Amino acid sequence: MIKPKTVYDHIRSNNIKTAILVAMFPISFIALIFLFCWIIMPANDALNTTIQVAIPTFIVCAIWMLISWAFGDSMMLSGAGATQIHDNNPQYKKVFRAVENVALAAGLPTPRVYIIEDDGLNAFATGRSPKDASVALTRGIINKLDDLELQGVIAHEMSHIGNRDIRLDMLLITGVGVTVFAADVLARTIVYGNHDRDDNGKNNTAAVLMMVWLAFTVFNCIVSPLLQLAVSRKREFAADACGAQITRNPQGLANALRKISEAPVVKSLSKSKSMAIACIAEPRKAFMGDLFSTHPNTKERIKRLESM
Repeated sequence: MIKPKTVYDHIRSNNIKTAILVAMFPISFIALIFLFCWIIMPANDALNTTIQVAIPTFIVCAIWMLISWAFGDSMMLSGAGATQIHDNNPQYKKVFRAVENVALAAGLPTPRVYIIEDDGLNAFATGRSPKDASVALTRGIINKLDDLELQGVIAHEMSHIGNRDIRLDMLLITGVGVTVFAADVLARTIVYGNHDRDDNGKNNTAAVLMMVWLAFTVFNCIVSPLLQLAVSRKREFAADACGAQITRNPQGLANALRKISEAPVVKSLSKSKSMAIACIAEPRKAFMGDLFSTHPNTKERIKRLESM
């Protein structure tokens, strides 16, 4: 008989995945720079160029990761246009009652609560640990879900908090930002830099910059999304199951997901591709169906919940 996974198994699994992702990001990045530089120069020169590019990039990434660890949750909430709400406001009594009840049932500290002024239906959680976690809900999800459905959504997000998914999401979202920024700086350097075509040295520099920019672009557009997809979909199934266990009501979350699937797009969340992994549903318009979605098929999620 297969032993069912506990919350501690999920936490351990996420810690291992975090370590693997932290290792895979620099390894794949170095490999891409080397391969692209190898196209225009001998292997030894390509290796030297890779080292020259990788060292300052890693220093910047390390600094950025420290900043992300300290301020990543604030950066995510600010980017989403989320505003903190308080339990002394009568119109949010239903929300705070649901958050407090679910936190108590989950055995976790009550998180801070934020609202995103958008009629789309979506939610996400963020923070370094359960002690400093936050849950953000859209205006649409608060207005259009009933009490049991709202509890299901909050329980799903509390599961991400308890499983330490929020820490992994925060590092992924803010970490990817630095490589996107670096690619933009390189692109501007190539376009506006003073590269004299009659000067072989400068011409070679421009070619190397172009190869490095291509490496950054491939990393940001292909490798990074694939690494995110490698962990995102399974975690959503786990959070659904844990959320249903917390509320003892899988049908509540199933009904909520059915409503959310009809209007999950949120303008402030759709601006950042990496933000999608933190949300309860894909906050952008679907591209090629479920192939590149950060989330499993909603019908499959509902089917699993209704079979519990």
